[in-house]
Amino acid sequence: MTDRVAAAVASGDLDALVRLVDGLCSARDWDEVVRLRLRCRQALERGLQLWPAAEYADYRLALEAPAAYAGPVVRVGAGRFALGPLWEVAASTRSWEVLSPHLPSGPARGMAAHERVVRGEDLGLEPAESTSVLDIPARLEPWEPAYPTATYYSDRADFPAPPAPAMTLEEMPGPGAEVEDEGSVEALLELGRVWAEQSNGGCSATAVEGEAPAAIAALGHRRARVSEVGADAALAWMCWAGASGGAYGRRPGTPAGRFAAWWAGASLAGLDWPPEPAALGTALAGMQWLLWEPEGLAGGWAIHLAAHHPGEGLAWAVAAADSHREDDPDRPQPGAAE
Repeated sequence: MTDRVAAAVASGDLDALVRLVDGLCSARDWDEVVRLRLRCRQALERGLQLWPAAEYADYRLALEAPAAYAGPVVRVGAGRFALGPLWEVAASTRSWEVLSPHLPSGPARGMAAHERVVRGEDLGLEPAESTSVLDIPARLEPWEPAYPTATYYSDRADFPAPPAPAMTLEEMPGPGAEVEDEGSVEALLELGRVWAEQSNGGCSATAVEGEAPAAIAALGHRRARVSEVGADAALAWMCWAGASGGAYGRRPGTPAGRFAAWWAGASLAGLDWPPEPAALGTALAGMQWLLWEPEGLAGGWAIHLAAHHPGEGLAWAVAAADSHREDDPDRPQPGAAE
């Protein structure tokens, strides 16, 4: 019998290799997928650039193969050009009980554990080696929302945003006087950092005297569409933004987004890190939160959030957005859904 893997690797034809991976996955021939992946990486020594096929094989193993095959590909640095981090891919389709025996030690294992947490598993009794990579609880707190999670397919992925509330267009007051609150501003900027540093977007944030509308005005917006929301919706939106790679950035993943939401929430609430979970929930519930949009916002990725402590005279706002480049041939056409 012809060795299809060896022949495909020798040809150096990436399209043929990808088709072969598809066929092997359909046949559930995971040993051959592993062998193809290894042969593609070995081909680098002969000057053949077949790493895209090897990465695609890693992705399909993480997504579809039995845990004994998926676990070993979950490691730091793997899947750099995949649709998402491989620990998120692997943990999106398997319980912690099934996946954990096959995961190597290290940070990627911890991130996979926290991916199961955002999907509803309580790992509070899991050994710290598995869950301490993020300094947040290994269980969802009663006051946390159902965070939006990724769905991966063989050729695409869905990263749904939280439900958008109805908004009304309002005039903003005069901008509030800026105040020194470097920690809170930094935490808010982290929500859009990947969009600003790795993609086509930008992010700005401010802390001011006054209430949330005064913080929106301080970012340069005299009119905005606004909606008052609860702390749960604010957390969900912060998590989604912190998890997203936007148009071109490397996706951090939902656990990283949850961490970013906790960090921002604790910073605005004035709590030391790491915060006591119940105290954080109480503090966030006592704040007023506004989701807002500037006039003229059209498609793409965006989070616009403002908040203040009633009666305390301090407010914050963040504006982060990303979009495809105008010259990108894959850019959605006007009127198309993002």
